[in-house]
Amino acid sequence: MLFKCLFKRLQDQRIVVLAVESRMEGSLAMYAVVGQKADIMFINLRETLEELNSVENAFNRSGFAKFVKPVYSYVNIVELSSYLAPPGSDPMQVPEVAARLKPILPKAKHICFYPMNKRRMLNDNWYMLSLEERKNFMRSHGMIGRNYAGKVKQIITGSVGFDDWEWGVTLFADESLQFKKLVYEMRFDETSARFGEFGRFYVGNILTPGGLTELLNV
Repeated sequence: MLFKCLFKRLQDQRIVVLAVESRMEGSLAMYAVVGQKADIMFINLRETLEELNSVENAFNRSGFAKFVKPVYSYVNIVELSSYLAPPGSDPMQVPEVAARLKPILPKAKHICFYPMNKRRMLNDNWYMLSLEERKNFMRSHGMIGRNYAGKVKQIITGSVGFDDWEWGVTLFADESLQFKKLVYEMRFDETSARFGEFGRFYVGNILTPGGLTELLNV
């Protein structure tokens, strides 16, 4: 009976999420984590910290929360890179840019998330480089990502002042091997090789409401 009620609540939640996504006010995705770092990953996008906190509190008050233990969280913001921003323009008036700032989370089969920093070490101190130098590094770095267009969807988020790392990288793909290919290729790019520091990787498979019910069934 618990799982029937849970499934009904998830269906109701999905209706709410679809309405939020249609207004470009947020998005939600749910994945089953592979390995022993966690079991379920929820990714929530909202326009304000207050809204995000409200979603979190609603979950914590739910009956489902009694059966789970949080093991990791990460707070970050979708932002337009200063290396790509068109000078003197309103980003929300450019459809392509607006779509990047208010993304709808793709419902790809697989997800890969990891946090990262830019290194501060003697000759390899990212924050001592000029803006032009950083632009050049990021331009070549970005070209690798563009080679995976149509195979991997990337959402890069900033977390300076919000969490323990400086950026969060979330990758979506229907073929999980593309994660390894992309990350491996980027390791040899000078931007990553000299300046990249990486946290733990979380990889998972998409969860539908029916899939979550099956996951919890005993």
